[in-house]
Amino acid sequence: MHSDSPKKNPEEEKIGVYICHCGGNISDHVDVNQLAKNIETIDGVSVTHTNMFMCSDPGQELIQEDIKNGKINRVVVASCAPSLHELTFRGAIKRARMNPYLYEHANIREQVSWVHHGESATDKATSLVAAAIAKAKNLEPLDPVRVDAHNHATVIGAGMAGMRAALDVARRGIDVTLLEKSAYLGGRTAQLTRLVPTDETAENVITPLAEAVCQNPRITVLTGTEVAGFDGYVGNFKLSLRQAHPSTDGGTPGIYVPFAGYIPPVSSAADDEQILETGVIIFATGFKPYEPQENEFGYLTQPEVMTLPDFIRQTAENTTTGKTLKIQGRDIRRIAFIHCVGSRQIPGIHEPGPGANLNEYCSRTCCSAILRAAVEIRRNHPDTHVLDYYRDIRTYGRGQEAYYDRAAEHNVLFFRFEPDAPPVIERSSGKYPLKIRVKDTLTFGEELAAEVDLVVLAVGMEAQPITDLVEMMKLPTGMDGFLQEVHPKLRPVEVANNGVLLAGTCQAPFDVSEACAAAQAAAVKTATLLAKGYVELDPYVAEVDPERCTGNGLCQKVCPVTGAIQIDPAAEGRATVNPALCTGCGICVSECPDHAIDIKGWTLKQYEDMVDAIIAA
Repeated sequence: MHSDSPKKNPEEEKIGVYICHCGGNISDHVDVNQLAKNIETIDGVSVTHTNMFMCSDPGQELIQEDIKNGKINRVVVASCAPSLHELTFRGAIKRARMNPYLYEHANIREQVSWVHHGESATDKATSLVAAAIAKAKNLEPLDPVRVDAHNHATVIGAGMAGMRAALDVARRGIDVTLLEKSAYLGGRTAQLTRLVPTDETAENVITPLAEAVCQNPRITVLTGTEVAGFDGYVGNFKLSLRQAHPSTDGGTPGIYVPFAGYIPPVSSAADDEQILETGVIIFATGFKPYEPQENEFGYLTQPEVMTLPDFIRQTAENTTTGKTLKIQGRDIRRIAFIHCVGSRQIPGIHEPGPGANLNEYCSRTCCSAILRAAVEIRRNHPDTHVLDYYRDIRTYGRGQEAYYDRAAEHNVLFFRFEPDAPPVIERSSGKYPLKIRVKDTLTFGEELAAEVDLVVLAVGMEAQPITDLVEMMKLPTGMDGFLQEVHPKLRPVEVANNGVLLAGTCQAPFDVSEACAAAQAAAVKTATLLAKGYVELDPYVAEVDPERCTGNGLCQKVCPVTGAIQIDPAAEGRATVNPALCTGCGICVSECPDHAIDIKGWTLKQYEDMVDAIIAA
């Protein structure tokens, strides 16, 4: 491996090393005092300190005081993962008027104390801190990458989350374009009758929000519109739009249509190949209900088996009243609900459909939806008996456990089954069309059979198929198919692509209130990004040495981000880097035979010195 030494800062390196006890998380296994002694004699180290909680205000003040007193001009913190507190320490350094990138972090919690014990833990911690010190010696002051930003956001999808995000962004003084593929606003929520746990109608929830969106002068609503092309970077995205040509089924503008949604008073669509310039993109593309496979619990092979969304629609359209529920003109004397259809699937027990993956996650809303339906049936049609077949009851939300209690009070019968012994649906020769058999764990595995008129499958949520957008924008997705956030706690609505945010069930199964909460978080993040008129990005990007570059183009070929590296004729055919697009992955560095490209803040020289320090420790 070949590398040149970076430009040396004329100022002598004075490195301060700050070692955290992490309340015992680290110090219970790493001898932090011995660690401090091990590294205090390393060349360049001028200060060493240990502290119970380095991330606390006193810990940060310790660093700041040493900077202000001129004791140090480089900082190494040995504590937990940098993903947790790297920004914390950078902020502290910046407040002390030192360049925040003259800082290196050694992870001695997750990488040491959580996996090693005794003397070996202290030895490994010494190696990691020594490596961080070696890198710190070669750190140079860096400046964030600054790019101008359009004061505009685009929200893709006009369900509850999309509308909530659009309205909250607009109320922060940012122009918004709300794109919706269909002719309606409201998304999947419009396909419900009442919501858990408030029992409000979907219309009463959707209509006020949709009206507020349509009346806001900062929001442009484009229905019947989809994204056809994508280019650019955070603050400066360009979207090509085209018409999706949906049908409104003759609905009246400004009116809510059950099981369709709200029709905007002014129906507008994008011109074909219209270009939209925007600063931030918020995905609110939603989910789709799981479609059971043929003969899964009798689906498609038994006409008396339907999904819960179908059942909700048919009962909503049923205007007849009486002690017995009627569906499609039939009296429903007994109805069976089956939980976890298409959710919590287990490899080796369940089989995915053609071209599909197993849905190993819980869809979270199904249990409450079933219990609400069961209580409503028993309350309005007392002669219709309800049987509930479940693996586990997960009414997790505030106020939702009450539905389980109400169901029991209304004499709903519960049967619990194991995942490898689900209910079996078959034709009946008796007075009812179907028979359902199950080994009931509530009666210690006794096999019970019941005849029913109708079986309803509580299907889970699946990721909305937006493969074209995922491929076009190179969006990260999880194993479950949903769009993947950077970190569930630290960056819960951001994806790895700067300027692309998530709202609602495009990310994971949520109920309506959770989807709207995520949308509000995305709106706040949008305002944070665009408030200054420019966006600051980390400077850890590729940099080309024009004296070494021969313009062979290999770096451009391997770069995973379109447009991040260009062979520029104006630069005599040498490579140039767009820092706003570069992610600092370093693939180009390993590919260049001329060693003409490096990553700021993570140079080959720094790597080499870190390896040497680990070996020598």
